[in-house]
Amino acid sequence: MVMAMLTMTVAFADDEKNNVTNNAEAYEMNINVNKLGSALGLTSDQLESVADIHRTFSGELKLAAQASRDDRQLMVKKAVTKDLAYMHYVLNAEQYRKYVMLLNVTLNNRGLNY
Repeated sequence: MVMAMLTMTVAFADDEKNNVTNNAEAYEMNINVNKLGSALGLTSDQLESVADIHRTFSGELKLAAQASRDDRQLMVKKAVTKDLAYMHYVLNAEQYRKYVMLLNVTLNNRGLNY
């Protein structure tokens, strides 16, 4: 009985680890910032700022991918909120609207709905 419970616990832990590993790819936000800049009609100054903001956002999502299940969703939400605040400061209203749409589609496609 104890051996069966131990085996089930180990199997569950292995499955949890595999799920985290498989889902970690969803947290990789490797995008082509130049294409994003083109889609949003960014100036060169905006492009530089957006690239910096995106690097920060990507780093925060990578940390979230490695966090416990309980912390992960909150970390993603905080990263998205911060990203949107910074982008709102850098982008004009039309660019920001497009960016929010693209970000929402990307997050939904990756299953990172917050």
